[in-house]
Amino acid sequence: MRRVVFNQKGGVGKSSIACNLAAVSANAGYRTLLIDLDAQANATQYLTGLAGEEVPPGIATFFRNTLASGPFAKKNEVDIYETEFDNLHLVTATAELADLQPKLEAKFKINKLRKLLDSLEDEYERIYVDTPPALNFYAVSAMIAADRVLIPFDCDSFSRQALYTVLKEISDLRDEHNEDLSIEGIVVNQFQPRAALPQKMLEELLAEGLPVLPVYLNSSVRMRESHEANKPLIHFDSRHKLTQQFVELHDLLEGH
Repeated sequence: MRRVVFNQKGGVGKSSIACNLAAVSANAGYRTLLIDLDAQANATQYLTGLAGEEVPPGIATFFRNTLASGPFAKKNEVDIYETEFDNLHLVTATAELADLQPKLEAKFKINKLRKLLDSLEDEYERIYVDTPPALNFYAVSAMIAADRVLIPFDCDSFSRQALYTVLKEISDLRDEHNEDLSIEGIVVNQFQPRAALPQKMLEELLAEGLPVLPVYLNSSVRMRESHEANKPLIHFDSRHKLTQQFVELHDLLEGH
C-alpha cells in the first residue's frame, strides 16, 4: 500500500497527518516507510529531531543519482533512516530538493519515484509519502507512484476553495498519469467541534457528496508539543483524545 498525503494549501497539517498515521501503522506492527518530499523537511525534523546539515541527504541523493549518467549510476537506491520507533523508517528530505527540481523537470524524470517504490515494495508493507504544498514535480511524482491519496482539510473558506481545486487536479492527474490512483478521502483536521463555522462547513461538504472521512482530528496543543518533543502522538501521549482519533482514522483506512 502506497498512500500520499497532499494538499496545495499550506498549514493544513499535511506533515503531521502523514507522520502520525505512519507512526500508528508502525506501532500496529506494519513495516512502514515514510518518504519526505518537501524541501521544508517538516516530517524529517518531526521524526528525527535533526535539522540543517545534520540531516542525511536521503531522497535528494536518489533524485541526484537519477540525473547521473553512465553504467555505475545508482539510480534505484536510496538511503533509509531508521527512526527510534520500531518498524518506522524514513527517507529524509533536505533543502537540496528545491535546487534539483528544475533539473528533474527538464530531464522528464517524473516516473523515477514510482520505480523506486516498486523496488521497495517487498521490504515495506506500508509506504506513506509527505508532499510539498504545491502541485510541483515532487507532488506529481508521488501521485504517479501511489495507490491512494488523502487530502487534509481545515474548516475555513480559503481551504474550501483550495479543496475544489485539489480535487479537480487529482482527477486530471489520474486520467493522464495514474488511473489506479484513488482519492481515499478528505481528512478534516484541526477541527473545533464546538465552533459553529466548522460544523456548518462540514455539513455543507457532506451535503455536496464529497468524500469526507468520518473521523475528525481535533485541534489540540498536544500536537505542537509532540512536534517539540520529536515524537509522534502514539509515542508521546498514547491515551490522548487526538492520538485515539489517529488510531481510529488509521483503522478506518485499513478496513478494520
